[in-house]
Amino acid sequence: MFHFLDIIGTMAFAMSGALTAMHKRLDPFGVFIIAFVTAVGGGTLRDVLIGRTPVVWMQDLQYVYVIILGFILAILFRKKFDKLRTSLFLFDTIGLGVFTLIGLEKGIMTGLHPVICVALGTMTACFGGVIRDILCTEIPTIFRKEIYATICIFGGIVFFVLRELDLNKDVLYLTTSVVIITVRLMAVKFKWYLPAFDYK
Repeated sequence: MFHFLDIIGTMAFAMSGALTAMHKRLDPFGVFIIAFVTAVGGGTLRDVLIGRTPVVWMQDLQYVYVIILGFILAILFRKKFDKLRTSLFLFDTIGLGVFTLIGLEKGIMTGLHPVICVALGTMTACFGGVIRDILCTEIPTIFRKEIYATICIFGGIVFFVLRELDLNKDVLYLTTSVVIITVRLMAVKFKWYLPAFDYK
C-alpha cells in the first residue's frame, strides 16, 4: 500500500506540474522539466535532509517511468481537462495527501521525533509545488493565504493520533491521505483561508 501510494503521488504531482507548464505555454521540454521537478522536488529535499543518498528516484527508475507516463498523459488528454485549473487542483491535492504521508513514514523509519516527522512530511508534500510555482513565475501556493501547508501539519497530527490506536498500516495510510485530501477540498469549497497580514 505504501509503495502504491508513493506511485500515485508521483504521478499526480507530475501531471500537476505538466498542466501548470502547459498553462504557461512552455515547450514540450519545459513541460517535462516542470513535471519532473514537481514530482521529485519534495522527495529529494526529504532524502537529502535525512542523509539518504543517492535520493530514491536515482536508485529506482520506476519513478522516472511514472513521471514520463504522467507527462505523456497530461499532454495527450489536455483537451479532455475542460477546466484546467480544476484538474490541476485535483492532482495537486492528491499529491499533497500522499506525499505528506510518505514524508511522515520516512521520518519514522529514520527514528525522528514526531514533530520533526510532521515537518518532514510537510516539506515532502509542499516543496515540489514551490519549485513548480517559482519556475512558472507564480507566488508559491504555500505562501499565499490558501490553506496548504497547514493541512499537511493537520494530517500529520491525525496520523500520529491514529497510530496510537494501533490500526492496520494500510488503514492508517489510507485514512491519513483521505483526511488531508478531504480537508483541502472542503477548505476550497467553503473558502477557508488563513488571514493575510495588512501591510498598512
